[in-house]
This record gives sequence, C-alpha cells and structure tokens, in this order.
Amino acid sequence: MDNVKKLSMLALAIAAALPMMASADIIISEYVEGGSYNKAIELYNTGDISVDLDGYKLVRFKDGAETSLDLVALDGQSIASKSVKVITHPSATITLGANVDSMTGNLQFNGGDAVALLKDGAIVDVIGTIPTPNGWGYDKTFQRNDDVTAAKTVFDAAQWSELAKDTFNGLGTRSGIFVGGEVEPVEPYACIGDITAIYDIQGDGQYSPLTSSSYPFLSADAVLVKGVVTARLDKKKGFFIQEVVGDGSTATSDGIFVSLGAVAPAEIVPGKLVCLEGKVKENYKQTEIVGNPEKLVITGDAELPAVIALVINDGETLADALERHEGMKIKLDSGSDMKVTSPYGYDGHGNTMSLSHKAPLFKATQVHPAGSEEAAALALANSKNKLVIETGLSAPNGHIAYFPTFNAETGYMRIGDQLNNIEGMVNYSYNAYRLYATNEIVAGDFIRENDRVGTAEIATKGDIRVASFNVLNLFTSDSEIGGPLNPTCADQADADASRGCGRGAHTLDEYLLQRTKIVNALIEMNADIVGLMEIENNGFSESSSIQYLLNSINAELPAIDAYQFIEAADADKYKGQFIGSDAIAVGILYRPNKVKPTGDAFIIATPEQHAAEGVATRGEGDDVEISPGYDKYQRHSLAQTFQIHDEKLTIVVNHLKSKGSGCLEDWLEFSESKDPADLQGKCNEFRVSAAKVIGEAIKDIEGDILVIGDLNAYGMEDPVRVLTDYDAATSTRDVVTASWTTINGEVYEQEGSVIEKGFGLINLNTQAHGAETYSYSYGGELGNLDHALGNASVAARLVDIQDWHINSVESSLFEYPNKYTGDLVKSENVFSSSDHDPVIVALSYPAPTPVPTPEPTPEPKKDDGGSLGYLGLAMLSLLGLRRRKH
Repeated sequence: MDNVKKLSMLALAIAAALPMMASADIIISEYVEGGSYNKAIELYNTGDISVDLDGYKLVRFKDGAETSLDLVALDGQSIASKSVKVITHPSATITLGANVDSMTGNLQFNGGDAVALLKDGAIVDVIGTIPTPNGWGYDKTFQRNDDVTAAKTVFDAAQWSELAKDTFNGLGTRSGIFVGGEVEPVEPYACIGDITAIYDIQGDGQYSPLTSSSYPFLSADAVLVKGVVTARLDKKKGFFIQEVVGDGSTATSDGIFVSLGAVAPAEIVPGKLVCLEGKVKENYKQTEIVGNPEKLVITGDAELPAVIALVINDGETLADALERHEGMKIKLDSGSDMKVTSPYGYDGHGNTMSLSHKAPLFKATQVHPAGSEEAAALALANSKNKLVIETGLSAPNGHIAYFPTFNAETGYMRIGDQLNNIEGMVNYSYNAYRLYATNEIVAGDFIRENDRVGTAEIATKGDIRVASFNVLNLFTSDSEIGGPLNPTCADQADADASRGCGRGAHTLDEYLLQRTKIVNALIEMNADIVGLMEIENNGFSESSSIQYLLNSINAELPAIDAYQFIEAADADKYKGQFIGSDAIAVGILYRPNKVKPTGDAFIIATPEQHAAEGVATRGEGDDVEISPGYDKYQRHSLAQTFQIHDEKLTIVVNHLKSKGSGCLEDWLEFSESKDPADLQGKCNEFRVSAAKVIGEAIKDIEGDILVIGDLNAYGMEDPVRVLTDYDAATSTRDVVTASWTTINGEVYEQEGSVIEKGFGLINLNTQAHGAETYSYSYGGELGNLDHALGNASVAARLVDIQDWHINSVESSLFEYPNKYTGDLVKSENVFSSSDHDPVIVALSYPAPTPVPTPEPTPEPKKDDGGSLGYLGLAMLSLLGLRRRKH
C-alpha cells in the first residue's frame, strides 16, 4: 500500500545518526489525544526563515507497529519563522485563537500510536517510542519543553511535559524563549447582541426549530443565550443552564445542555449567571448548544430555579414528558410512579439503572406472537417508556455516586421497586432519555412491591418438584481451580488465562462464591430433579464441574435428601467424555429417594449450520453480494426417564443457540449488524431447527414428558410455539427452519422447511399464570427464556409453577465476577446467584393407596350336638330362654 512505509529499526538508527539538515528547523511541539475526536498536533519552526512544507507529512505507528500509516500530507503549507501551525481532527471541539495558523487533517491516532513528522519519507521528529507501548498516550496532552530547539528522530520522553486530558490552552503558542510572531491582543468577550430564549431554542417538539433537518443538524447561525447554571457534570464535558424566568408553558423546556467538548471551567458552578454564544445542534436527538469557551462569560449570580416534579399527563408517553423537560432538573416522587425496569449494572455503555412509568417493561414477544402488529406496537411503546439513571460524576467500580450505601444485603434495588426522591438533569443519548442524578438517595427511597424472598414458595408443594436452573458458566477449568479442560478449550491448555475459554470464574475466590450461592439456591428450591444449563462441559470425573457441584450440595444435606447426577453412556458422548462439543452443557441432578432413573439417559443431538462462503446472495444488479461462510453450533439436549411409584416421567433438558451472533438467515435479511425486524434476535430459524429435532425425538415417548431449560426464545417466539401450539393454518407468517444444517455430520436440511404444526406440548407457566411471566431481564425488558413445556398428562398433574425471582430482578454487580465491581462486598445469599431465575414445577404423583385384601367370610358350622344350632336357638327363643344381660 502507498501509505505504508516500512521503516526498519536499522533505518531509524541510521536516520538518527545523520547530521541535522534544514528540515530539523521544524519540530513537533505539542500532542493532544483527548476525548472523542479531540486530537491535535502542533508544529513549530525554530529557524529564522519561513519553511515550505512540501514533502512533509505526519504519520502514525499504530499500536506498536514498526511500519507507518499516513495521517496528513502538508504539501502547499508553510510555517513562518518562530511560529506554529496547529493541525486538528475535522470533528474536534477544540477552539483556537483567531490568529492561530491552523488546518484540519485526518488525525486518526490513538493512545497506542507514535506520531512522526516525515520529510521526503525520512523521519524528522517523533513523539512516542517505536514500537509503541500500549496506551502510552491515551487521553493525554504532551507539550515540548521550552529548551528543545532541534528535532529528534528517536523519542526522548525527557523533552516532554505531560498535561491532563483535553488540555488545549497551549495550542497555537510556543512559550518561553520561543514566543514567535506577535499575538494580537483579544478583547474580552462582551456578550452583546440579541438574546435567544432557551425555550425558543427547544421548541415544543423533539427537535429544535433552529437546526437543519439533515447532517450535521446545526443551526445556520450562532445564537446568544443567557441563563443560570443548574449543573456541571464532568462526564458530560459541559454544563446545563436554564432561564431564570421561563415562558410558563409546560410544552417547552426552559433548560439546555451546553457542550464544550471538555470539562467546564472551574468557575462554572450552579448559581452562576452566564452568557454564551454557540450554534444549536441536535446531537443524536439531544438539543444542545455547541459552546465557544472564548465566548462564555459569567455575568453574576442568580437563585436556582425550583426543581420540578415529573408528571406524565394522560395521553402522553414518558418520552413526551421527558422531552418537555429536556435540559432541566426534575425530581421523581410518588406521583411520578416510576418503577425500576432494569437494576444497576453494566449495560455496554457503563453502569446504569433504568426506570419505566407505572410498571416494568415486558418483552413484546413474550406476550404477543413474533411478527404480529401487537408485538411491534408494544416494542414501540416500550421504547417510549424508559428512563436511564446515570451519574455525571466519576465513581469507582462498584460504587454509585448517587446511592453511596449500595450493597448486596440491604442497599439493593429490584425490578418493580418504585424509586422516589431522586433528582437530576434530563438528557438524551444512546437512543434513550437519561437522568443525570444530582443528589443522593438511600435504600428507603426504593418502595418495595415484590421484595426478596429467600426460600421458594413452591418448595414444599406437590409430591415432586422439577427445576430448571441456568448456573451462569459454572466452570472449574480455570488455572486456579484446576478442573479438566472442556473440548472447546482443549487446545488452549498452555494458555492459563484461556483455560476457561474466557468464561466463568477466573479466581478461586470467584468460583467458591459462585458455587456457594448456587448451592444455597438449590437447597432452598428443594427440587427432586434439577435440569442445569451453562455448567462447564468438562466430563464427569472427580474434578469435573458437575461433580464439584454435587459434592458441595450433598455436604449441606442429610443423606436421605442427597443428589446424584445423570451420566449418558460413553458411546453417546462426544469423544467419549462430553455432551456435545460446546464449552458449556446441560446436566441433570436427581434425588434417588424420590425418583428412580429407568433405562439409559439419551442425548438429542441438535443441528449445526455449516454454510460455505457464497452459498447465497442478496441484493440486485450491481448491489449483489455473496454470503460469507457460517459455522454455527448449539448445545445438545439430555433426556432421562424416571419412575415415580408406578408412573414414568421423561425430563428433557435443553439450551438452544443464543440470540447474540448471527446465522446465514440473518445475513439474508440484512440483519447481521442489527436486531432482526421480527424482534426474535439472531439465529431464530436455527433455534426452530433445534425445536423441530427435539419435538421429533420425543413425540413417541410413552408417559409424562417435561421439556425444560433455556430455549433462548421468549414465550411467543417461534421455537416455543413449534414445541407447543403453532398452527400454520391460523398464522399470518411462516415459521421456517434454517438452511445448511447437519446432525452428527450428516445433512439434516440443506434448505429450510416450513413448519405446519407444533408438537402440542403445553406451556405450563402460561397455563397457570398467563403470558406475563418472566425468568430473565435484558435491555430493561422481562420475559421467559427458561421454560417448562409438558404433554397433556403432565399438565394435568400441575400443582403450581414458580419463576423464583432471585436473579432476573437483581443487580448483576452482586454476581460472582469482579470485573466491574471494584471493592464491592459480595454476599453468599441466593440473590444474583445467576442471571436467570430458576423455574420450579410442582407435580402431583400421589403414592398408590393400598387396597386391603378382603378376608373370607367363615361358613356356619353344622349342628353336631356340641352346641346349639340355629334351630335350637330359635326354639329357646320361643321358650323365653335367653342370656341375661349384666
């Protein structure tokens, strides 16, 4: 490639030894690697004459590379004697003085790159060693020391001073003895002109009436605004202002965010009156002013406006109400009726908590058929009924700035809790309205509607109980724990950090906490059969994950209640050891004193998808694309028949393909990089294939059948409907299987097939409680991924079914991993023992009532003279001879 220059370390050494030519008069004098696109390089001409920059360019050595990539060519530019030139990224929010010689360029370096100035392909000057240490310059500003007068081809850290992130005030000047051309004095900003009211900037809709309707969504002209500072939030790199006296309209906001691209000056604090100039911008649906720090002045002090309690009016959505208050400080009180719909935990952008109005949100495809108008309508309504609680202040991992007493035992929040008394600034980012909290709350501000219950209510119901429990990567193969490797990780034995395939606990302390919490939960469930998901697939030896779990739980139980595990025959296992080839597997625990295995366990091999590159195309004409290759797998299912008295119950434990990574069908629908339109997540057809195989495998089994486990499909999604009551004749859309599938290496379906009829199992949760049940929470929405589906005879035995809400409604920070939790103290209690709730089914299997064997009635004896016969008694009666009663 033309822009790649192979500069060997030898070449660098030779260059370092060459005498300095005229080009040495140009040095790199400042380096800025700040937030977002805030990147800049300042060049300085140390010489006495102007230098033409033809042949000069800036390059970077990316992430430790020893070859360079072009950044900015400087042909056609020049630098006057004893003067600077500043090159900034085109999207940087760095304001330079009007007299500064500047230009923009493709400055795509990051904190792991060295940056060099080249002249005709040879290095003139460099900042950063080559190869570069990882992250050496991330979020930093470096200024060349005043006494440096010559360029240097090898980085010398002693020549540089490190400054804080987003320090820009040195750009454009060279201090000390190198002050170059005269700098014209700048008059202080006077804040004179026509003031635009904030409520006129905000308007009465989601977008400002002043901005353009297309990119970059900026106003044509800058506006002049005045207001009182209501909050400054370091994470937001700016501050909020509000009109001292608003327009009195509830339809328009009186507040707005001022974006500076850097932390606001220290003197900008709540209560200060400010005047500023900047353009209005719609920044991903957030109306803000792009402020110019040089046109920002404090004009006095003012009383802060009263905090307004959020009220959602009849007929408007939560989003409507929040838009009316965008940029303002609000308070949530009992009248706001805001419920936790996602507890505090990492959401991909940071640790947050989410609220919704009146009730937590349900996944649309939990309660309505996938692809239906009703599901689409609920998904849209959910998107307008969510408020993310953020903190604009920095806090260590595991600590919440606005909830300092957050802890695993008493300072928790759960989905469904009503949150009162929190205050904050209304903002919008990452496709959601956000409240940047400005006060502190306590545990008492969460009004519990469904508080913690440490024992499953169903634990003593029925004659037997069957549970399904996803144990969140219970792994023993980490180097500190020492269990055997599983098949996926078997070729990583020499890489200690990868022994667990990057899953599960990575320290002994994490593992022991995880196992203890799971054991405590299993004891409180009191189930007689337990189907496990996400236990490590590392066999059944004494140090296997399932054996360690068994030993741990039996150590806490009386011998009569002890468990055993089900092990399939070696011939049915992958490589004679494993249940399929995935890193995780399903398993079964059972109590021999309550149920007896009958016959061998059997494994249901689920389909794999192997589609070579180019087996499909999408698009038309010149836009036709050929498909990439796909190799997708899912966990095998495990089944065992048990005898209970004189009845038989077959348990099938499942864990189908997850919704995260895409399959061929998602690519065909242009959904490889986004959620599919039917809301079922990626690889839905692949899960349908598995459901079809499972249904076929069990349809002829006699007796009671119970299909349990994590189907990775919500209650009204295709895989569940295929196993239950789906009927193509009454459906508005086809349900199809995946193409290019195999089972055990043999072709299953090269082309996906249309499902005509479901397999007739009954969703026991829906039968007992209706559609709004849940065992899992994702993205602030509740639903059942974990199911109990039974045939008609099992459904008739149902006493009760419970999703025991010890996990889905709790903060993920209370789980065993320490990655995002810092010094947060964990608890061994049952809560957050996993990310899925256990599903427990109580069934009626009464013991047979003994039928007494009737005793034969003795025949009367013949009269042999030794006693009175019937005739004799009759005669005595007639004669009045009876035994006297005493």
